Amino acid sequence: MNLAEMTWPDVARLAPHTPVVVPVAAMEQHGHHLPLATDSMLLAEVLRRAEPHVGDRVLVAPLLWLGNSHHHLEYPGTLSAGPRTYLDLLGDLIENFLHHGFRRIVFINGHGGNTIPGRQAVFEARQRHRARNDLLLLFTTYWDFGPHLEKERPDLVQDYLGHACEYETAMMQVIAPGLVQPVAGIAATDPGFHFEPAYRGWITRERAPADGTAPGHLGDPAQATPGKGEFLLARYAAGVATFLERVIAWDGSSWEYRD
Repeated sequence: MNLAEMTWPDVARLAPHTPVVVPVAAMEQHGHHLPLATDSMLLAEVLRRAEPHVGDRVLVAPLLWLGNSHHHLEYPGTLSAGPRTYLDLLGDLIENFLHHGFRRIVFINGHGGNTIPGRQAVFEARQRHRARNDLLLLFTTYWDFGPHLEKERPDLVQDYLGHACEYETAMMQVIAPGLVQPVAGIAATDPGFHFEPAYRGWITRERAPADGTAPGHLGDPAQATPGKGEFLLARYAAGVATFLERVIAWDGSSWEYRD
């Protein structure tokens, strides 16, 4: 069900245990070869492919294209809400849906920079409503449902999704090939964070190759092919659909998920 296409009486008639899916992504630079809306477009496509599996059993809110992208601000066109602003925005959305009686709220994310404030938003909301045991507040990212896909498809050069990388470029070659610039000859950049297991604060510009340029991508987009993209989209959509089935099946009070 698409919230944007419904009337308020339609929404009022929904059962309170109906899961609400809130897609969150970004509008930010994606190197020299991908459009600014890449994260939003890819998330929308993953959810479009997952939708037939869950049908009218979930309520899907409009995609929130503004994300926490301050680490990309040196690149023109990037639009960003600061971490605290973004956290509060998600917190207000949670409160809106709780006010309308819903109990299961799921943020499905398409941008890595949203992860930390997004998780904090659901954590803080749970503390605000700690007297209740009927709430399921979740924040997840679509590519978490397809780990280690290089083991299934050995021609994938990267072992995880980076930024404007092999994975994202390949999927964009499937859904919007006319918006993808030629990738032949684009040099790979290191997608790693280093200093693990610590998390290092970083901005995109400093994660530059040895020649000192900072094109904006992290990974190896030259390795992308539409065949890889179709494989990735199918796996991610199937993973999201399976996850939403778990949310639908939750008994409404248990800590554990039970089949």
